[in-house]
Amino acid sequence: MKSFSFKIDPLTGEEYYEVYLRGQQLIADPLLNKGSQFTLEERTSLELSGLLPPGVSNIEEQAARALESYRRKPDDLERYLYLLGLLNRNETLFYQVLAENLTEMLPIVYTPTVGQACMLLSRIMRRPRGIYFHPENIANIDRILQSLPAPEVRLMVVTDGERILGLGDLGADGMGIPVGKVSLYVAAGGIHPAVCLPVCLDVGTNNERLLADPLYLGARRPRLTGDEYDRFVERFVLGVKRNFPDALVQWEDFAKDKAFRLLARYRERVLSFDDDIQGTGATACAALLAAMRIKGSRFAEQSFVIAGMGQAGIGTAEALRAILVEDGLPDDEARRRIFAVDRQGLLVEGDPALEQAQRPFAQPRGVVATWKLAAPDRVALADVVRNARATALIGYTAMRGLFDAEILQQMATNDPRPAILALSNPTDRSECTPFEALRASGGRALVATGSPFDPVPWDDRRIAISQCNNLYMFPGVGLGALVSRAARITDRMFVEGAKALAAMVTPQELGQGLLLPRMESIGEVAFTVARAVAIEARRAGLGRLLDDEALAALIRRAQWRPRFYPYRAGRLPS
Repeated sequence: MKSFSFKIDPLTGEEYYEVYLRGQQLIADPLLNKGSQFTLEERTSLELSGLLPPGVSNIEEQAARALESYRRKPDDLERYLYLLGLLNRNETLFYQVLAENLTEMLPIVYTPTVGQACMLLSRIMRRPRGIYFHPENIANIDRILQSLPAPEVRLMVVTDGERILGLGDLGADGMGIPVGKVSLYVAAGGIHPAVCLPVCLDVGTNNERLLADPLYLGARRPRLTGDEYDRFVERFVLGVKRNFPDALVQWEDFAKDKAFRLLARYRERVLSFDDDIQGTGATACAALLAAMRIKGSRFAEQSFVIAGMGQAGIGTAEALRAILVEDGLPDDEARRRIFAVDRQGLLVEGDPALEQAQRPFAQPRGVVATWKLAAPDRVALADVVRNARATALIGYTAMRGLFDAEILQQMATNDPRPAILALSNPTDRSECTPFEALRASGGRALVATGSPFDPVPWDDRRIAISQCNNLYMFPGVGLGALVSRAARITDRMFVEGAKALAAMVTPQELGQGLLLPRMESIGEVAFTVARAVAIEARRAGLGRLLDDEALAALIRRAQWRPRFYPYRAGRLPS
């Protein structure tokens, strides 16, 4: 049942919410609760008299009060719990606080603290958020979706909890990830919280710790597999299409085999993308494009090595290939510039261990026939960096110290300004630290990381380090696709978003060592990426046929900023 409707007064032009809840029900609704900003007139008409202290304070005053409480918390998990409690009490105030302090709070609401929270979610949960579908309720998907209080759902972040960050199978406790991603869609992208929905497909877990934990709240059964799993996801997708046919589905933190299969199966049937594959790859390419501006070079002149060919590595390889082709290389030559390394070492053609998605980036055996190797039976990462004369090194392995002094020094020998992207998180799983990369290269390396690092003192300056966070990409992609009414989301949209993002890095920021814009400009980043996505949707015949200026105006108008709307009492028709 709807709890409110958005209205515009035909006489005054005032925007307001017509609200159908009263009294304690209204205060308990986090989307509608205004805390102490309910006016005296609203308190009378909405049956709130006596339920609130008499003082009236605006959103800025409430935000100052909340921030003071937040900063009193003793550790990051307590700060996470405080923000989650604020979200569950007053969503608008939560987003005001988060948007104003995003640089400070990003590591709390998302990585790395959200991983710690997911490990404990069944034990620390106060109030569930989002929707949980499991084998016992999937038959009722229509009734569940139709009972949502929001007027309409336009964005779903969906996980099955099998590959949460670098933590593995967390089952229903993985719901912390969609909740966190939705909060970033709102705070960074400006998508209204009323149209966003976190979703967990709780198909069970193979995590023995969770199955044995009496406090675990998820389905206590082994994970669905094979046809059973596919039928479950199909029922979910069909339910979404029946009830919210214009909604965007973001697949999040699925196991590698399922992630590629679901993306291939549904990308033409429902507006959807996989952030771990496409968003990660586009963000990394944006950082590399910015590095090319510093080097005064082009992708076609580089040799790229990717360590870790899971979802992120393959997504990055695909995005690199697309830009190399755009730079003028034939497709086969573009693939030969990308050296992919996984558990077995360099991926080479004919290896029976190659996965389907890895095969396009396996090097011909002839390429390595003349290489000098440390061991004859394996082409290790150090061998690849040396023989391929790598100029850009990207890591997705979660192996602390993989980029050791030998490899980093070889990168500095190969190129005067090597690009080193150690993109694993959390911090203690980074392939190297920024200081290690800079020390090995005499301060010349162009560095980005997957986790936040402080600036590095070097000589008489401090070198800033960009966190290569998908937050730079996915909110803008979602916003652009929705505003342009795209029929589907293509890989080309991510490439155009990456190019637009890289172009935003100012000369001053490049001079400080940054390869991405500062986090303080994230709202403008989302707008810029969204505009690039909408223009590409139009070019591909998949989006609205509006000129650039009209698309930009629509995106600006769609970007919601936290504010408390006036309320008027309304009643649903009987």
